[in-house]
Amino acid sequence: MIGLPGSVRIYLACGTTDMRKGFDTLAAQVQTMLSLDPHNGALYAFRGKRGDLVKILWWDGQGLCLFCN
Repeated sequence: MIGLPGSVRIYLACGTTDMRKGFDTLAAQVQTMLSLDPHNGALYAFRGKRGDLVKILWWDGQGLCLFCN
């Protein structure tokens, strides 16, 4: 279980994302499409084409974490 502060922002990417993408590509997507810093402590959620997969990108203060289901 991951403890998140109550004030953490969560961003949901509109549309679908290629689930083969990793840290670098998803972080670049946050920077270019949302004009946000992926290292700001917010959660960025991306969904797959079929809707059954989700990836969450999060900066934990030490590095980027990528959670997948």
